[in-house]
Amino acid sequence: MSSAHQLPRPKTRFTVEQYLAFERAAEERHEYFDGEIIAMAGEKLPHGIISSNLVGIVNMQLKGTPCFAVTKDTKVRSGLGIASLRSVKGMFSYPDILVICGEPEYFDDQSDVIMNPTAIIEVLSPSTENFDRGEKFQRYRDWNKSLTDYVLVSQTTPRVEHHRRQPDGTWNMQEAIGLEASVVIASIACTLKLADIYDRIRFAEEAGEAP
Repeated sequence: MSSAHQLPRPKTRFTVEQYLAFERAAEERHEYFDGEIIAMAGEKLPHGIISSNLVGIVNMQLKGTPCFAVTKDTKVRSGLGIASLRSVKGMFSYPDILVICGEPEYFDDQSDVIMNPTAIIEVLSPSTENFDRGEKFQRYRDWNKSLTDYVLVSQTTPRVEHHRRQPDGTWNMQEAIGLEASVVIASIACTLKLADIYDRIRFAEEAGEAP
């Protein structure tokens, strides 16, 4: 059979066990989604500045509380529990900012995968925005029952979306737009002022560029 008529090769699907062994030995970060190992792209400077601003704002307000924030290098498991090591279902992700309240619950004795996130904040990038809004958020909602707040922060305009879990399990969303606005995350008693989130960020309009 000529190469023109060969069927495409199916993607290799890795088990959770294989992913964790690979990831724990890797120098770069990779996320996991239903058997696929996905390399994480490097971030641009605005993404890094916004993330750094956010973790500083949140941690300052969490001092003296049972909650704390970590950033970038802590995995969250969304899916079946430890019994599913040989499964190819589930998601392991690296939130930009992750808030944990109380004692962390770990996936296994390596203590590097969190099972009980309280709040997750993602700084949106063009390559990941659709996934962050869609399938990733659905997995967080369905599998992480401890999660009360999911916050999406734009890089390109002063705009923050705050998704909150309601007592009946449904979610609602509020937007904060403009540098005068703020977001209140009541579950962790934090207020995020957009002027602080976007400190040192120059938007396209300010720089005289096309939006």
